[in-house]
Parts: sequence; C-alpha cells; structure tokens
Amino acid sequence: MKARVQVMLKTGVLDPQGEAIRHALGALGFDGVEGVRQGKVIELDLAGDDAAAAEAQVTEMCEKLLANTVIESYKIDLS
Repeated sequence: MKARVQVMLKTGVLDPQGEAIRHALGALGFDGVEGVRQGKVIELDLAGDDAAAAEAQVTEMCEKLLANTVIESYKIDLS
C-alpha cells in the first residue's frame, strides 16, 4: 500500500519560502501571481493492505515526525 502525505503551513502562518518563490516568479516575468504557499509531499510504501490500520499508522507518523502540527497541517491519501 502507498501513502502520500501533503504537509502545508496552516493558514495565517507566514510562509517566507512561498514569498521568495512569488517574488522570483515576478522577476522572471510571471505577472499576476498574488500568493504562493510552499509545502512538501512525502510518499511512503507500506506493508499490508488494511487501509484503516495504514491510515492510523501514517497519522501517528505525522503527529510524531512528519509534520510540525503547531504550524503545519497534513493530508493523507492512501492507494
């Protein structure tokens, strides 16, 4: 089973990397970009085929390591 975790800064948390990307896009001539939020994607290959157990395990991974839940939110997609 595969899990994909998308981690993003929560709304209201300043995103200096996103702002740097927005500025660089403007400098390259890509006008009209009003905002950029930068995040990360983590792909995991998991043993087993129990979706409920996999989601619980990946949620625990996110809470303990993959995301800083004070300032980041995460979304888990299983396939």
